[in-house]
Amino acid sequence: QVHLVESGGGLVQAGESLRLSCAASGRTSSMFAMGWIRQAPGKEREFVAAIGWRADTRLYADSVQGRFTISRDNAKNTVTLQMNSLKLEDTAVYYCAAVDDTLLGSRWYSPSWYTYWGQGTQVTVSS
Repeated sequence: QVHLVESGGGLVQAGESLRLSCAASGRTSSMFAMGWIRQAPGKEREFVAAIGWRADTRLYADSVQGRFTISRDNAKNTVTLQMNSLKLEDTAVYYCAAVDDTLLGSRWYSPSWYTYWGQGTQVTVSS
């Protein structure tokens, strides 16, 4: 089992930045791909970003490419999402997710691929 806890959400104005963190505990010795998934009110969960175990592979949704950066520190069992130039449409609950998967594939873009989930943290962007 892997336990994930997100932090760093909050209320910001459009154009500002926010940094989300995810702390992992439990079976962290496995080679997990980590992802950030978000869900806006009334919408389905949406892939945001993912990073491979060695951090040599990063994937982003087109909507956040160039604005968001995902990183990880395996020594500290943490994953972060730096969000810059936030837009109103970035408002959502952001979930940290993990899957025991080392091979890059299109499945990483699917929220349903991830096995372990955090409780989520709210990000609200106002005008």
